[in-house]
Amino acid sequence: MNNPTCVIAAEKAGLTERDLIELAEVSKSIAESAGNLLMEHYGNLNNIENKGRIGDLVTDADLDAESLVLKHLKERTPEIAILAEESGNIGPSGSLKWCVDPLDGTTNFAHGYPFFGTSIGLTWQNKPLLGAISVPYLKQIYWGAPPIGSFCNKQKLSVSRCSKLVDSLLVTGFAYDRQTRLDNNYAEFCWMTHRTRGVRRGGASAIDLAFVASGIIDGYWERGLSAWDLAAGTALVEMSGGTVTNYLGGEFDITSGRVLACTPGIHKHLINELAEVKPLYGSCFGAPELQK
Repeated sequence: MNNPTCVIAAEKAGLTERDLIELAEVSKSIAESAGNLLMEHYGNLNNIENKGRIGDLVTDADLDAESLVLKHLKERTPEIAILAEESGNIGPSGSLKWCVDPLDGTTNFAHGYPFFGTSIGLTWQNKPLLGAISVPYLKQIYWGAPPIGSFCNKQKLSVSRCSKLVDSLLVTGFAYDRQTRLDNNYAEFCWMTHRTRGVRRGGASAIDLAFVASGIIDGYWERGLSAWDLAAGTALVEMSGGTVTNYLGGEFDITSGRVLACTPGIHKHLINELAEVKPLYGSCFGAPELQK
């Protein structure tokens, strides 16, 4: 691991190894509890609403899980600020901040598709530090901290050893604004599908990143994301020996909404191939205002 950002951020934040491990345990235990709560709701939803954008849903499960997470974070780390998907910014201001997605994969969850979870990541000045991602249907909890690395349950994680793009399995996603703009990742999806063993679309970015950290998936890219989608997962990828950058290979910026995370062996190949892709007019089916 070559000076991963999470390690540098931890040092600058002045956090000891004990601090980091304790905070990782906090995120792990709360993410597990939230995941258990999600399973109580799974297949038994009473209310599904649209938050204003097509496909951007919120359910009773989102709200109940976020309430649980916020309650426990406030009790256990009252000095740390929180950014939660449904509630926004909460608590004191400061360089340390929890980024919470109580139900990543809400659309999947609402349809009974079992690819969803809870993500709790800690950042320092917008640099991912550590965190946990629960995948309750699979009975998995991905978690870690810089001093000890990353884990799935009790198993130590490492990114894959893939070194050729043609041998890789990738994952990506499509933002909620995909129907109204040309920069929608459709062209990239097709391009990369023809240059790899395949590209998957899971519909839960935190879990996509957890799978990269575990070596199940070799690489991931996406745009249109929020800090709560990225904070825990990008830290886990780094702690597993992976590379996390922007699309051009530069420093990852969690506020940009764009990420490229992969095993180091295919990083340059991914950058080069993505740079070749241009949005295609007419690629937004059902969006006639974009047809040229």
